[in-house]
Amino acid sequence: QSHPMESNQKASGDGLAGTQKEAALRALMQRTGYQLQQENGQRRYGGPPPDWDGPPPERGSEIFVGKLPRDLFEDELVPLCEKFGKIYEVRMMMDFNGNNRGYAFVTFSTKLEAKAAMKQLNNYEIRNGRLLGVCASVDNCRLFVGGIPKTKKREEILSEMKKVTDGVMDVIVYPSAADKSKNRGFAFVEYESHRAAAMARRKLLPGRIQLWGHAIAVDWAEPEVEVDEDTMASVKILYVRNLMLQTTEETIEKEFNSLRPGAVERVKKIRDYAFVHFTQREDAINAMNALNGKVVDGSPIEVTLAKPVDKDSYVRYTRGTGGRGGSLLQTDYAAYTLGQVQVLQEAVIPKYLLVLDELCQKNNWGQPVYQLHSAIGPDQRQLFLYKITIPALATQYPNVHPFTPAKLCAAVEEAKVHAAEHTLQTLGLQTEGAADASCATAAAVASVAFPGM
Repeated sequence: QSHPMESNQKASGDGLAGTQKEAALRALMQRTGYQLQQENGQRRYGGPPPDWDGPPPERGSEIFVGKLPRDLFEDELVPLCEKFGKIYEVRMMMDFNGNNRGYAFVTFSTKLEAKAAMKQLNNYEIRNGRLLGVCASVDNCRLFVGGIPKTKKREEILSEMKKVTDGVMDVIVYPSAADKSKNRGFAFVEYESHRAAAMARRKLLPGRIQLWGHAIAVDWAEPEVEVDEDTMASVKILYVRNLMLQTTEETIEKEFNSLRPGAVERVKKIRDYAFVHFTQREDAINAMNALNGKVVDGSPIEVTLAKPVDKDSYVRYTRGTGGRGGSLLQTDYAAYTLGQVQVLQEAVIPKYLLVLDELCQKNNWGQPVYQLHSAIGPDQRQLFLYKITIPALATQYPNVHPFTPAKLCAAVEEAKVHAAEHTLQTLGLQTEGAADASCATAAAVASVAFPGM
């Protein structure tokens, strides 16, 4: 059943003829017995290896290797990865000129091998002054859908999403901070598989499908940041969400001290969520188990362990675009001095927000959706970042969406203003020379994400 063209290719050698480093790649195949296969936009090594029997490796065995020099190929990457275990597969993303696109996915035989490789290869100097950026690769099954009318309930959103896409498993909706009877204008939709989510995204992206007559913005949701067990095993901070705006830090402290008086070290509340710091980990775990789901001031709270962010990369974005893990932007915020927070004059604050609102209204782009992300910095301080989604633009400029500033702020309000300002600047670029600018902006985003690229 093989296509005549394909068998022809095999004879000339699996599409490797004339590629860069052809001799080195053939020598690698000779040594390992693995096959190299070129397929739409990527080159696959192994998957499965020659002597593999049984199902593919367990979930969590794949790593993302970013910041690759563009002229580096499997002949260099494979020997480096082999040190950590048996390679099941390497998928290298390729461009039309035969260079790599700066990243690859490497699947090991076990989760343990992947974990070891991740630890050792992140920030590994592969060439003079060129450090790799390596992290877990995640099968993304979740989409972010913005621009949903705020009056819609979870059940309505679930049944609407099931009508327009296949494979919907669940919908996650967060109540608005100010009015718990409303949603925040966006939802996360969970699909049965990465493939189902990718098909749904493809169907919703062109913007032809409206929900309740509203334009919607669709993108990959950020997967949960996977923090390794060793780090999580020492966390003594709880993350509490879905609080009422009027609930005070004193009330929260009293609730979380109820199991063992004096257990709480301090509480930091931000809008409708809070971080509760404990002196002892054991008290944190007990409080989490006892208080998750408890109704405080009329609202059921959600309590989980806070995920500390790795000092090298505060925020990581995994998009399910290329293959399973996607084009990942790992922005190294350590490069920005977090101490020098500009204090904005009160008068400036609403300006950018108002301008952005007016701009969206004037162009019928739909209400901008602000999504707050937060992280705990290396010095245990709370840092904030807003992402902004503009429903009508998400489909036009998917590569710069959601608008994500490259700086974490120490104050929520400042982060919001900064995000609005960043969005306006990006749009300023785009209104002058729309198509070129979206490329220019994407390039700017990439250079922030991968310095030296």
